[in-house]
Amino acid sequence: MSLSLPGRRSVLRGSLAASAALTLPTALGSAPAFALSGRPRADWGVQAGDVTADSGLVWVRSDRPARMIVETSPTESFRGARRWHGPLLGAGSDFTGTTRLHGLPSGEQIHYRVLLADPDDPRRTGEPVTGTFRTASTRRRQGVRFVWSGDLAGQGWGINESIGGYRIFDAMAKLDPDFFLCSGDNIYADGMIPATQALPDGSLYRNITSEAKSHVAITLDDFRGNFRYNLLDQALRRFNAQVPNVIQWDDHEVRNNWYPGEVIGTGTPYPAGTRLNDMAARSRQAFSEYFPISTISGRPDGRIYRVHHHGPLLDVFVLDMRTYRDANSPDDQTTDPQGILGAEQLEWLKRELSRSRAVWKVIAADMPLGLVVPDPVEGRPNFEAVAQGDPGAPLGRELQIAELLRYIKHRRITGTVWLTADVHHTSAQHYDPSRAAFKDFAPFWEFVSGPLNAGAFPASALDGTFGPDRVFVKAPTASNVSPAEGYQFFGEVDIDGDSGELTVRLREHDGAVLFTRTLQPGRVGQ
Repeated sequence: MSLSLPGRRSVLRGSLAASAALTLPTALGSAPAFALSGRPRADWGVQAGDVTADSGLVWVRSDRPARMIVETSPTESFRGARRWHGPLLGAGSDFTGTTRLHGLPSGEQIHYRVLLADPDDPRRTGEPVTGTFRTASTRRRQGVRFVWSGDLAGQGWGINESIGGYRIFDAMAKLDPDFFLCSGDNIYADGMIPATQALPDGSLYRNITSEAKSHVAITLDDFRGNFRYNLLDQALRRFNAQVPNVIQWDDHEVRNNWYPGEVIGTGTPYPAGTRLNDMAARSRQAFSEYFPISTISGRPDGRIYRVHHHGPLLDVFVLDMRTYRDANSPDDQTTDPQGILGAEQLEWLKRELSRSRAVWKVIAADMPLGLVVPDPVEGRPNFEAVAQGDPGAPLGRELQIAELLRYIKHRRITGTVWLTADVHHTSAQHYDPSRAAFKDFAPFWEFVSGPLNAGAFPASALDGTFGPDRVFVKAPTASNVSPAEGYQFFGEVDIDGDSGELTVRLREHDGAVLFTRTLQPGRVGQ
């Protein structure tokens, strides 16, 4: 597939085409002629992440031990390039590495190329791999545009080249976003990718497969293989070279609906007594190796929650609603100090929201607030997200969200918008105390989009505690609808630099707009 890039991205055409022309990595059985040279290769492409007004992280994976070198330039000619010496890539990090770039000009296009050098002979370098990103502008009038979604390669629906692979990434790239916010479920470590799956019309959905996706992930190498699987897709590699990422995680990076302290396993497919804390630690290490994230890069014990500053118009508060939660339960307790965020993360979020001077404060949640997500176990009506279907006063995890919403109101924090994925359909909910059982909060919007490439599911039920009104929804009536049949979604946020207006567009996999809502800065109630 070719990718036609607009205006200021046109400089990428040559470099991205070259990247796409590379033979797929050896996981697919290829043996590129260049490998005979004995020089390090970067077949998995490049990524940038957590880009700010003057910094960014660049990621690469080598096929052998190598020294990572990054060169940056304001032009694609790389004349007078600035050189950054990165880490030595080895087996301890699965041959991945990240280099931090700093002192960059704000609001400018940064071209970069990554070279991998032989550790014993720095003059021997592999073919350079190029990418680009824009730094955040300190000048409000330049505006901000980003896209978001989640849920990739779920329910056994993997890379199907007959439909363009992960084609949704091409549609997102055409919008020329400043960054991509991935709302979690970057992998489905608990799911296999078979060679084929039957479709309702009797035809077959044909997947690219890999050894790592032939079984559930348990070991560190299993988790690493899950992250590598997605990078076999050409559309995703092209996208990564063009659009920087802001990444969070959710449950399927480990196992469906997991929570800290959970012990599972009856022997198949997980060994009896499998501790999910141990599996989560392995996944977190692989996660830190395969994404450039400012708070976790090179530190498997580092936190995932963080605030992403993108100039005077936007702060993105990236939450971790998985690592610090209490156990899934009927969620009807009248006290719940741990909740879904944990006490420490909640206090951090309050503090950072109070400090923010950005016009818009996007709260990137990996789970929705008012949509009911069940997790029944042995007849118990357990729940996985915040809501539990009781429309009355806050209970369980709702107590923590009520505390946060009350804080936002009483501190007069304006411009909060909630974005999420997780439920495998797209929708827009407006929350208003006039409709709610809990009334001590200011009205706000929550927008849901996804999946990127996974099974689509019917719309979730609403819980009335915080007064949600579902203004728009698109979802199938059947469960586990394949990407070949549609119902794959992403969202776009476009903030105008002159007016400060924030426009949300919910889009289908091909970029078609399904729903649009424009919010005014500094107003309550929208």
